[in-house]
Amino acid sequence: MTHAAQVDALAVPADTAQESDRTPISKGMIAMGFLLVVLSYMVNAMDRQVFPPLLPDIRQDYGFSLEQGGLLATNFTLGMALAGLPAGYLLDHFRRKTVLLASIVIYSLGTMATPLAVGLADMTVYRVVSGFGEGMQSAAIFAALGAFFTRRRGLAFGIVGVGYSIGVFVAPLIGVRLMNLHGTWHAPFYLFGTAGLLIAAASLFLVKTGLTEHSVEKTVSTRTYEYMPASAYNRNTLALAVHSVVSGVAIYGFLGLYPTYLTTSLHYTSGQAALAMSLLGFGGMTAVLGGWLGDRVNPRTLLIGSLLAISAVAVCIYETQAGVGVQCVYAFLMGAFGLGFIYPNTNSAMQRAVRPEQIGRASGLFVTSYYGTAAFSGLLFATLVDSFGWSRAGLLQVTLLPLTGVAALTFVRPSLFNNADR
Repeated sequence: MTHAAQVDALAVPADTAQESDRTPISKGMIAMGFLLVVLSYMVNAMDRQVFPPLLPDIRQDYGFSLEQGGLLATNFTLGMALAGLPAGYLLDHFRRKTVLLASIVIYSLGTMATPLAVGLADMTVYRVVSGFGEGMQSAAIFAALGAFFTRRRGLAFGIVGVGYSIGVFVAPLIGVRLMNLHGTWHAPFYLFGTAGLLIAAASLFLVKTGLTEHSVEKTVSTRTYEYMPASAYNRNTLALAVHSVVSGVAIYGFLGLYPTYLTTSLHYTSGQAALAMSLLGFGGMTAVLGGWLGDRVNPRTLLIGSLLAISAVAVCIYETQAGVGVQCVYAFLMGAFGLGFIYPNTNSAMQRAVRPEQIGRASGLFVTSYYGTAAFSGLLFATLVDSFGWSRAGLLQVTLLPLTGVAALTFVRPSLFNNADR
């Protein structure tokens, strides 16, 4: 089949969706599989976001400096970045379900190993291993669902984003509560790691290949993609990659040290900081709205507006010295635009910027570009704080840096996307 005969698959799950062995998959099993995928991504988020609210206690136990703590808070994204392009290759050559299950096991074991660290070096390794698995999972999930929900890709990604945001919301609350209950920060890492292994076991039987291995090449369509660049690494994907890099550094630098900022600069209690952090996740639940909008409006305009909103909210966070209630509102808005709008729509736009058979590589490119430099965003932010203080550091990394992403997005041409009206 030529590229001119590639399918623009149906937007919603249908009874014609087939497993690789040609056995029909029921709508009930599609729903079950989709639910488990969302739950697995929720645990992914819990593994990531339980670390920042516990960082003050971890630093105290190990004697880490602020820079070392900032590096540990975000260096798991280095593992995610390292996983991105290899995962894209694996997804184009092996079953997505296999990559998905292996990834969940990897990040769960890395999470459970974190409390076993004796110092900075081995804790860094465990965090990077965990991130490697999380990066593989991200690429596998979005490649699988991007192929299955072609026309409503943004909405599907938004629903997955809600699962992620629920994880961001509950992880600080559960993590701090378990730490206070057991008198150690180790407990939540063991709990979340175990939850991941259990979900992987359930997914082995309940996530069917009819959901994960759907191919846009299986149904004939009159739509052609000759107007699109032949390479997956084209003007649109490269501009979106630059935007992803900038967004990753700004958002993860903020996420990694936000609880530390609240407790050290605004003198919040650990419980108040955990509440504000949870409101970030609550804001991220707007991903359904963000994804829905991404399917209906110009994605370049939506992403530019979201970046400008993040810049404005960052000014409020670092300049107003707001009380707990107002700070929680700011945290909600940061989660809404950063996690609810930017993340799913950047991912979706990256897949729409390539031909349908290249979505595995697009998914891998997104993971690598978004998380690559984000691995050092916490270290960068901590260095800026030491040099200039919290206010100016926030201005530089979370207010001004996103404007670079706005500039990159001006080079994006949605008329060359695979869902463009021709």
